[in-house]
Amino acid sequence: MPWIVLLLAGLLEVAWATGLKQSEGFTRLWPSLFTLATMAGSFVLLAYSMRFLPLGTAYAVWTGIGTVGAAILGIMMFGEAVTPARVLCIGLIVAGIAGLKLSS
Repeated sequence: MPWIVLLLAGLLEVAWATGLKQSEGFTRLWPSLFTLATMAGSFVLLAYSMRFLPLGTAYAVWTGIGTVGAAILGIMMFGEAVTPARVLCIGLIVAGIAGLKLSS
């Protein structure tokens, strides 16, 4: 169960990162409120999962999910560049997340 909670926390991190972009520096009300709500939810779920998982593993997986998810959404939603180096680096992050999960 802690791994599922951590996955949800990571997905909320992707949501708040996207909301932060949409809020335009907290100058737009609804995207700003969405960002703050998803931030709070992400932190609460991360804190819960850390009760059962090692700190380094939980935090690295959480940030990894957020990093990969934000990079993919940046490509899909905001037209960010897709380069071989970028795809390789995203793959390395995913491999690192999988390695941490398998070693915990």
